[in-house]
Amino acid sequence: MALLEVENIHSYYGNIHALRGVSLAVEEGEVVTLIGSNGAGKTTTLRSIHGILPPREGRIVFRGEEIQGVPAHDMIGKGISQSPEGRRIFHRMTVTENLEMGAYHRNDRGEIQEDMTRVFDLFPRLKERVKQEAGTMSGGEQQMLAIGRSLMGRPRLLLLDEPSMGLAPVLVERIFQVIEEINKQGTTILLVEQNANVALEIATRGYVLETGAIVNAAPAEKLREDPKVREAYLGEI
Repeated sequence: MALLEVENIHSYYGNIHALRGVSLAVEEGEVVTLIGSNGAGKTTTLRSIHGILPPREGRIVFRGEEIQGVPAHDMIGKGISQSPEGRRIFHRMTVTENLEMGAYHRNDRGEIQEDMTRVFDLFPRLKERVKQEAGTMSGGEQQMLAIGRSLMGRPRLLLLDEPSMGLAPVLVERIFQVIEEINKQGTTILLVEQNANVALEIATRGYVLETGAIVNAAPAEKLREDPKVREAYLGEI
């Protein structure tokens, strides 16, 4: 059984039918990416999995348990954390306080400190800014903080939504190096990323979404070689 199984979900924004029968699976230890144009349904898929936008139809099964009715604030206790699009950090809180918010459901203080040390090992720049208000940091530093905060919940599955958005190329490279390291340390990752080139370089498998439906699913290497994918999402003709 896969770690995560999404079966034929239909999600709506009011009367707008945003997801139309999306099905996907993520195996333990994988990096799986969702690629597609703006408005294709990538972020909506993550929001549906995380309980922010519960699907009206279909099933979401995580570690053998149906979770499509679980509210978002309980997902971290189930083992799912999300680093959302736009970072959504607490601007007036310090770096340390933001990281502590990622562990709000835990009471194992010693292990929380271990996880904070892990975040600082992954992102040394954050360690230099522990007392700095998050809103005064650069966009790249805020993205590091958003990912670090999501790791403080010790997730089995990490949902990453557009981690490279708005970042300089050198920072994009660094962020994706860390994402690979997080995966090597044992965290399964479901990644939404507009930069399909970078996403497919680190992913095990990928799904292509168009207008709320999956139109292609394959190992990342095969997607990189697919002429339609290359033309539509990799900037090649």
